[in-house]
Amino acid sequence: MDVRATVTDTIIRMLEQGVTGEGSLWDGAGSGGLPTNFKTGATYSGINIPLLWMAARERNLSRNEWLTFNQAKALGASVRKGAKGVMGVFFSRVPKKDEGEDGENGSTFSMLKAFWLFNVLDIDGLALPTAVERSAFERMEDAENLLTASGASIQWGGTQACYIPSLDEIRMPERERFGRPVNAYAVALHELSHWTGHPSRLNRDFSGRFGSEAYAFEELVAELGSAFLVARLGLTGARMENHASYVQSWLKILKNDKTAIFTASKHAHAAYQHILQVSGLDENKQSEE
Repeated sequence: MDVRATVTDTIIRMLEQGVTGEGSLWDGAGSGGLPTNFKTGATYSGINIPLLWMAARERNLSRNEWLTFNQAKALGASVRKGAKGVMGVFFSRVPKKDEGEDGENGSTFSMLKAFWLFNVLDIDGLALPTAVERSAFERMEDAENLLTASGASIQWGGTQACYIPSLDEIRMPERERFGRPVNAYAVALHELSHWTGHPSRLNRDFSGRFGSEAYAFEELVAELGSAFLVARLGLTGARMENHASYVQSWLKILKNDKTAIFTASKHAHAAYQHILQVSGLDENKQSEE
């Protein structure tokens, strides 16, 4: 199985499903939260986040907690017969060998490996705690606090949302201009994800690899990064407005380069972690299973 091609095809399908729909590619991220491992409590990262989101959405699952078959067994539970697993991926370092030699030369290369996860609703014998819903006011307050604590220069007013690299400044319309108040925060987090790419921070530049598509690719990174933040803050019902204009460009990139979505997810997760760090909400606990 070509793991990269399988993952890319899944994301392409997710994009194509969103072309004719309303709202954001990542609708539902806030209500579902970040996918977590039920046994360890660790959140999944990178490309595994949209893969698990999509599986939960397609199956209309109300929970976003997952286990491997062996983890379920270790907890005294059992995966229900006929349950469908979801493929996750991780990178591991594999030693290289010199041609014609039995010994290793000390260098390594990165190999993509697959593993399979099952939703807790497809596992019998688990004691599932009741999900605790926070109020809309608390969710908004969390978003306000994160934006302020990031230290980014954010100017609310005018008619357009954008990040201006030359000024290192985010400009946002008045909150009242958005169709739903929560969307103002989703868009602000999108622009904040762009802000992390400044040379003084993560120094993102895709012009060498993606050429004329670099701008669209940066938009994909920012939209993924904002989706991770929306989920982290629990902004239920948040939608990234006006994302559709970029979808065709994203599809073109992904169809031409089966590794592109891994690159986008890696940079998006780095943006997400950077924002949490500077905002004092850093979380180092992540899951590879």
